[in-house]
Amino acid sequence: MRQRAEGLRALFEAKVRAELAMADAAAPGSDTVRWSGEVLASVAAVKGRPGPAEASGGAALSGADGDALIRALEALGWAPPVAFATLSRPAEGIDESALTKRLRLQIEAVDPRVVIALDEVAATDLATAFGIRSLDVGSAVVASGRRFVALAGLEAALSDERAKRVVWRQFKNAAPDGPVY
Repeated sequence: MRQRAEGLRALFEAKVRAELAMADAAAPGSDTVRWSGEVLASVAAVKGRPGPAEASGGAALSGADGDALIRALEALGWAPPVAFATLSRPAEGIDESALTKRLRLQIEAVDPRVVIALDEVAATDLATAFGIRSLDVGSAVVASGRRFVALAGLEAALSDERAKRVVWRQFKNAAPDGPVY
Protein backbone atom coordinates (compact mmCIF):
# COMPACT_ATOMS: atom_id res chain seq x y z
CA MET A 1 0.00 0.00 0.00
CA ARG A 2 2.81 2.41 0.91
CA GLN A 3 4.63 1.72 -2.37
CA ARG A 4 1.45 2.43 -4.31
CA ALA A 5 0.94 5.73 -2.47
CA GLU A 6 4.56 6.74 -3.12
CA GLY A 7 4.18 5.80 -6.78
CA LEU A 8 1.02 7.86 -7.13
CA ARG A 9 2.68 10.82 -5.43
CA ALA A 10 5.62 10.58 -7.83
CA LEU A 11 3.28 10.49 -10.82
CA PHE A 12 1.30 13.48 -9.59
CA GLU A 13 4.52 15.44 -8.89
CA ALA A 14 5.69 14.69 -12.44
CA LYS A 15 2.34 15.92 -13.80
CA VAL A 16 2.58 19.17 -11.83
CA ARG A 17 6.21 19.72 -12.89
CA ALA A 18 5.19 19.25 -16.54
CA GLU A 19 2.37 21.77 -16.09
CA LEU A 20 4.79 24.23 -14.46
CA ALA A 21 7.15 23.85 -17.43
CA MET A 22 4.22 24.61 -19.77
CA ALA A 23 3.40 27.67 -17.66
CA ASP A 24 6.97 28.96 -18.04
CA ALA A 25 6.79 28.30 -21.79
CA ALA A 26 3.68 30.51 -21.96
CA ALA A 27 5.84 33.53 -21.06
CA PRO A 28 9.27 33.21 -22.72
CA GLY A 29 12.00 34.59 -20.49
CA SER A 30 10.01 34.09 -17.31
CA ASP A 31 12.26 31.27 -16.19
CA THR A 32 15.10 33.72 -15.48
CA VAL A 33 13.95 33.42 -11.86
CA ARG A 34 12.88 29.83 -11.24
CA TRP A 35 9.97 28.92 -9.01
CA SER A 36 10.94 27.06 -5.86
CA GLY A 37 9.54 24.87 -3.11
CA GLU A 38 6.98 22.11 -3.04
CA VAL A 39 4.96 21.32 -6.15
CA LEU A 40 2.24 19.68 -4.03
CA ALA A 41 2.08 22.59 -1.62
CA SER A 42 -0.86 23.68 0.50
CA VAL A 43 0.34 27.29 0.23
CA ALA A 44 1.60 29.23 -2.77
CA ALA A 45 3.52 32.43 -2.15
CA VAL A 46 3.74 35.00 -4.94
CA LYS A 47 6.21 37.86 -4.91
CA GLY A 48 5.89 40.64 -7.46
CA ARG A 49 9.38 41.55 -8.66
CA PRO A 50 12.80 40.08 -7.94
CA GLY A 51 14.56 41.17 -4.77
CA PRO A 52 18.31 41.05 -4.13
CA ALA A 53 18.46 37.24 -3.76
CA GLU A 54 16.58 36.60 -6.99
CA ALA A 55 18.45 39.34 -8.88
CA SER A 56 21.74 37.67 -8.00
CA GLY A 57 20.63 34.39 -9.56
CA GLY A 58 18.62 32.74 -6.80
CA ALA A 59 15.28 31.01 -7.19
CA ALA A 60 12.03 32.64 -6.05
CA LEU A 61 12.15 33.56 -2.36
CA SER A 62 15.69 32.26 -1.92
CA GLY A 63 16.62 35.11 0.42
CA ALA A 64 15.62 36.27 3.88
CA ASP A 65 12.01 36.75 2.77
CA GLY A 66 11.77 33.03 1.94
CA ASP A 67 13.10 32.13 5.39
CA ALA A 68 10.61 34.53 6.99
CA LEU A 69 7.77 33.03 4.94
CA ILE A 70 8.52 29.49 6.14
CA ARG A 71 8.86 30.61 9.78
CA ALA A 72 5.54 32.48 9.59
CA LEU A 73 3.72 29.54 8.00
CA GLU A 74 5.08 27.14 10.62
CA ALA A 75 4.05 29.57 13.40
CA LEU A 76 0.53 29.59 11.93
CA GLY A 77 0.39 25.79 12.11
CA TRP A 78 1.26 24.71 8.57
CA ALA A 79 3.33 21.52 8.58
CA PRO A 80 6.58 21.68 6.60
CA PRO A 81 7.35 21.37 3.77
CA VAL A 82 4.43 23.51 2.79
CA ALA A 83 5.12 26.29 0.29
CA PHE A 84 5.50 26.80 -3.44
CA ALA A 85 7.07 30.15 -4.38
CA THR A 86 7.06 32.14 -7.61
CA LEU A 87 7.39 35.68 -8.93
CA SER A 88 4.57 37.26 -10.90
CA ARG A 89 7.02 39.52 -12.77
CA PRO A 90 10.34 37.65 -12.84
CA ALA A 91 11.94 39.87 -15.49
CA GLU A 92 11.38 43.11 -17.37
CA GLY A 93 10.23 43.11 -20.97
CA ILE A 94 7.93 40.08 -20.85
CA ASP A 95 4.43 40.50 -22.25
CA GLU A 96 2.02 41.20 -19.37
CA SER A 97 -0.76 39.01 -20.73
CA ALA A 98 1.72 36.12 -21.03
CA LEU A 99 2.82 36.69 -17.42
CA THR A 100 -0.81 36.72 -16.28
CA LYS A 101 -1.43 33.42 -18.07
CA ARG A 102 1.77 31.94 -16.61
CA LEU A 103 0.79 32.93 -13.06
CA ARG A 104 -2.69 31.44 -13.41
CA LEU A 105 -1.28 28.21 -14.89
CA GLN A 106 1.27 27.91 -12.08
CA ILE A 107 -1.30 28.32 -9.32
CA GLU A 108 -3.75 25.95 -11.02
CA ALA A 109 -0.99 23.34 -11.47
CA VAL A 110 0.05 23.42 -7.80
CA ASP A 111 -3.57 23.78 -6.61
CA PRO A 112 -2.85 25.17 -3.12
CA ARG A 113 -5.48 25.86 -0.47
CA VAL A 114 -4.05 29.32 0.18
CA VAL A 115 -2.28 31.80 -2.13
CA ILE A 116 -0.35 34.61 -0.46
CA ALA A 117 0.52 37.78 -2.36
CA LEU A 118 3.69 38.95 -0.64
CA ASP A 119 3.42 42.54 -1.90
CA GLU A 120 1.08 44.90 -3.72
CA VAL A 121 2.43 44.02 -7.18
CA ALA A 122 1.73 40.33 -6.58
CA ALA A 123 -1.75 41.16 -5.23
CA THR A 124 -2.61 43.13 -8.36
CA ASP A 125 -1.23 40.39 -10.62
CA LEU A 126 -3.13 37.64 -8.79
CA ALA A 127 -6.36 39.64 -8.90
CA THR A 128 -5.95 40.04 -12.65
CA ALA A 129 -5.04 36.38 -13.22
CA PHE A 130 -8.04 35.09 -11.26
CA GLY A 131 -10.61 37.75 -12.08
CA ILE A 132 -10.82 38.95 -8.49
CA ARG A 133 -12.35 42.40 -8.34
CA SER A 134 -10.12 43.54 -5.50
CA LEU A 135 -7.35 41.88 -3.53
CA ASP A 136 -6.46 44.65 -1.12
CA VAL A 137 -3.43 44.51 1.15
CA GLY A 138 -4.44 43.07 4.50
CA SER A 139 -7.45 41.29 3.06
CA ALA A 140 -8.40 37.69 2.37
CA VAL A 141 -10.69 36.70 -0.51
CA VAL A 142 -12.07 33.27 -1.36
CA ALA A 143 -12.16 32.59 -5.10
CA SER A 144 -11.64 29.63 -7.42
CA GLY A 145 -11.75 27.19 -4.52
CA ARG A 146 -8.87 28.77 -2.62
CA ARG A 147 -8.15 31.63 -0.25
CA PHE A 148 -6.13 34.59 -1.50
CA VAL A 149 -4.33 36.69 1.11
CA ALA A 150 -2.50 39.97 0.39
CA LEU A 151 0.39 41.29 2.48
CA ALA A 152 1.78 44.83 2.60
CA GLY A 153 5.28 43.72 1.56
CA LEU A 154 7.12 40.90 3.29
CA GLU A 155 10.62 41.64 2.02
CA ALA A 156 10.39 45.37 2.79
CA ALA A 157 9.03 44.66 6.29
CA LEU A 158 12.03 42.57 7.32
CA SER A 159 14.08 45.67 8.11
CA ASP A 160 11.32 47.58 9.93
CA GLU A 161 9.92 46.26 13.23
CA ARG A 162 6.66 48.17 12.94
CA ALA A 163 6.05 46.99 9.38
CA LYS A 164 6.99 43.46 10.43
CA ARG A 165 4.19 43.48 13.05
CA VAL A 166 1.69 44.75 10.45
CA VAL A 167 2.66 41.99 8.00
CA TRP A 168 2.43 39.37 10.75
CA ARG A 169 -1.16 40.47 11.52
CA GLN A 170 -1.94 40.17 7.80
CA PHE A 171 -0.28 36.73 7.67
CA LYS A 172 -2.86 35.45 10.16
CA ASN A 173 -5.40 35.49 7.31
CA ALA A 174 -3.43 32.53 5.92
CA ALA A 175 -3.96 30.24 8.92
CA PRO A 176 -4.67 26.61 7.92
CA ASP A 177 -8.16 26.58 9.40
CA GLY A 178 -9.50 29.47 7.30
CA PRO A 179 -12.17 29.20 4.60
CA VAL A 180 -11.48 28.00 1.05
CA TYR A 181 -15.07 27.89 -0.25
